[in-house]
Amino acid sequence: MTIVSQSSPKSPTTAPDADLESQEISRPEEVPIEDPGLEDNSNVPQLSLFKLFWFFFYNFGLFAWGGPVAQIALIKDQLVIKDKWITLPRFQRVFSVYQILPGPEAAELCMFFGCLSAGRIGGIIAGIAFILPGFLLMLLASYLYSLAGFENKYFNASFRAVQPIVAGMARAPRDPHTDHSVIDHVTRKANPYLVLAALCTALNSALRINIFISLGLYGIIYALIARRWWIPAILLFILQYVGYALYVVFRGVPSPVALALGIAQTPSLINLFVLGLVAGSLSFGGAYTAIPFIQVEAVLKGAWLTQRVFIDCIAIGNVLPAPLVIFATFVGFQGGLVDGGLGNAFAGAVIITLGMFFPCFVFTIAGHNLLEKLVRNKLLSSFFDGLCAAVIGVIAVIAAQILKSSVEGSPREEEEGSIDVALMRISQSASAAVLYMLALAALYKFTNKYTPLLMLVCGAIAGQFLFVE
Repeated sequence: MTIVSQSSPKSPTTAPDADLESQEISRPEEVPIEDPGLEDNSNVPQLSLFKLFWFFFYNFGLFAWGGPVAQIALIKDQLVIKDKWITLPRFQRVFSVYQILPGPEAAELCMFFGCLSAGRIGGIIAGIAFILPGFLLMLLASYLYSLAGFENKYFNASFRAVQPIVAGMARAPRDPHTDHSVIDHVTRKANPYLVLAALCTALNSALRINIFISLGLYGIIYALIARRWWIPAILLFILQYVGYALYVVFRGVPSPVALALGIAQTPSLINLFVLGLVAGSLSFGGAYTAIPFIQVEAVLKGAWLTQRVFIDCIAIGNVLPAPLVIFATFVGFQGGLVDGGLGNAFAGAVIITLGMFFPCFVFTIAGHNLLEKLVRNKLLSSFFDGLCAAVIGVIAVIAAQILKSSVEGSPREEEEGSIDVALMRISQSASAAVLYMLALAALYKFTNKYTPLLMLVCGAIAGQFLFVE
């Protein structure tokens, strides 16, 4: 695919057909490579860099509410359905490429359209314009969070109520990966092998097998199954548990920090950049695979971030008009604050964000043409199908961990041993459990893109009545 724009004028907007107005994001049917619409850039306007920045900043960056599905639907509706920059089949094929890449698809789509309009520099500008509003808001939220103080009872009460709502969001994430990762592209029904990959990945996480081992392993196993190589697939499946059993016999059960690489034991600026870079490179399925990696490095291994604060940063990330991976900005701010004060905090936020988004910029700007060819390779396509199905298992485990932490709460040391406080914590846990169930019901009942935002606002208000001591 050529990714260079042509300078012909933008065509007038016409009323789209009813079937093109669907906002469902799904993997496309096979499209003939010789379709001329797959190479046609004649409707793409050639914008100056300033106009391009403002176009993506105003139309998409400021209104990126509601998570990935709403963000992708907004881009598709504006640029494909209304303005007709490219054809719908071409959009679907491009989207299928970005589904298998690490990083947020909405940001990658903005980069793609920026490349069409103003070349690779345009792609960088469009990506920055989309990310910038959410980054600035997260930076502000991180600063205000540090000003409010971790011991402010009203502040903590609101976030105590928000945490089980975040657990509900993780349990029912409205994400393209969760909608289609276990669906067979031919039969359009649930593929039992992909479902098994998701379940076994969740089991492996419970056994403390590194999730990235599981992701790669089930990608390979499904690629073998797709080619009907049953014996190697079965042997590989069995060998993973034989290897785990041998490890347990000779080394013991893996510790909770077995997932950690130990790259951020202290939150120095260089460590924060490497943490963001590795997390961004491994974020298949969006933020839900980056969350456990950063959690184990910062909370468990490095111990410079508490679990409560970590869940709070995910809650804030759900509120803002940005990809959820923007939670890394908050992590970098808190790490920098621990390492060297307020100036270091702002530097840490910028550094980890650069690391987190760098891989998706590189893949999108430099390698789109190659990646589009690779995604049509049946073997590699099957590998990524298995990998994306395994991501569902990761999401389930993350949801369970967040739910456990949010319902139990975080006791203070001075409260331990007090019967009255123990009874109060039991009461608060019951309230948190009710909030979780209400959040889950609301997410399944209401699909408006502002539902998560309204839920978090309501939760913060409810916290003042439920959890103020």
